Amino acid sequence: MFLYLSKLLPLFFYPLGLACVSLVVALITLWKRPRIATIAITLSLTLLLCCSNAWLAKSLVRSLEWQNLPPTQMPNAEAIVVLGGATKSAFPPRPTVDLSESGDRVIYAAQLYRQKKAPIIILSGGRIDWRGGGSPESADMANILTSLGIPSEAIIQEPDSLNTYQNALNVQKILVSRGIRQVLLVTSAMHMPRSLKIFQRQGINAIPAPTDFLVSQGELQEIGSTPKAAILNLLPDTDNLHQFTTALKEYIGTFIYRLRGWL
Repeated sequence: MFLYLSKLLPLFFYPLGLACVSLVVALITLWKRPRIATIAITLSLTLLLCCSNAWLAKSLVRSLEWQNLPPTQMPNAEAIVVLGGATKSAFPPRPTVDLSESGDRVIYAAQLYRQKKAPIIILSGGRIDWRGGGSPESADMANILTSLGIPSEAIIQEPDSLNTYQNALNVQKILVSRGIRQVLLVTSAMHMPRSLKIFQRQGINAIPAPTDFLVSQGELQEIGSTPKAAILNLLPDTDNLHQFTTALKEYIGTFIYRLRGWL
């Protein structure tokens, strides 16, 4: 039950969901309570305009992504742990498993393995049935890694986790059974602060190896590089709204996990 509530309830606190709720309120109160309708419409417009401009969206994303910047030289460890959320199942018309926006996790893990940063890769991630089902994400990531030339004997799958807390719990069991003391934790840079705290809470010595950065120094400089750019980046954009929502999701997730005692 917690899984479903944690995925569904926050939708009403994200900008688009909250704006939709406000518009429904406006529609219901338009004739009998026009003042309330006006306030609701104003709230909806304010939310969408503020949360979809580059200045606010990229600042919020940066506040998460830049907490664990990768070192110039990534240290060696005993295993590379890759968290799920990086693949799309091979349902028709896809000819094979596709990488999602977070697919850099899989590619980066392969690169670290090629650089001999660790001898094994642990893939952690199941698949929520009401999100389309399919094979576990760990299996999908394994298929991609083997297609990139990573030997199957170097890959360990953990197919049961449905959230980050379960990732840490299940991976911890694998590490204990194999006597592994230190790992490189690979996930999206925005997801890293929460993930790292959860893994450390389980007593795992995890070195952050973030990837999939959405905000770079160059992109931040471009926002206000000229007066024209500064004005244009105030205009609403769906990509900015998505980035703002994703970052807000991480902050809400951190809050919920703290309430649960997982952080």
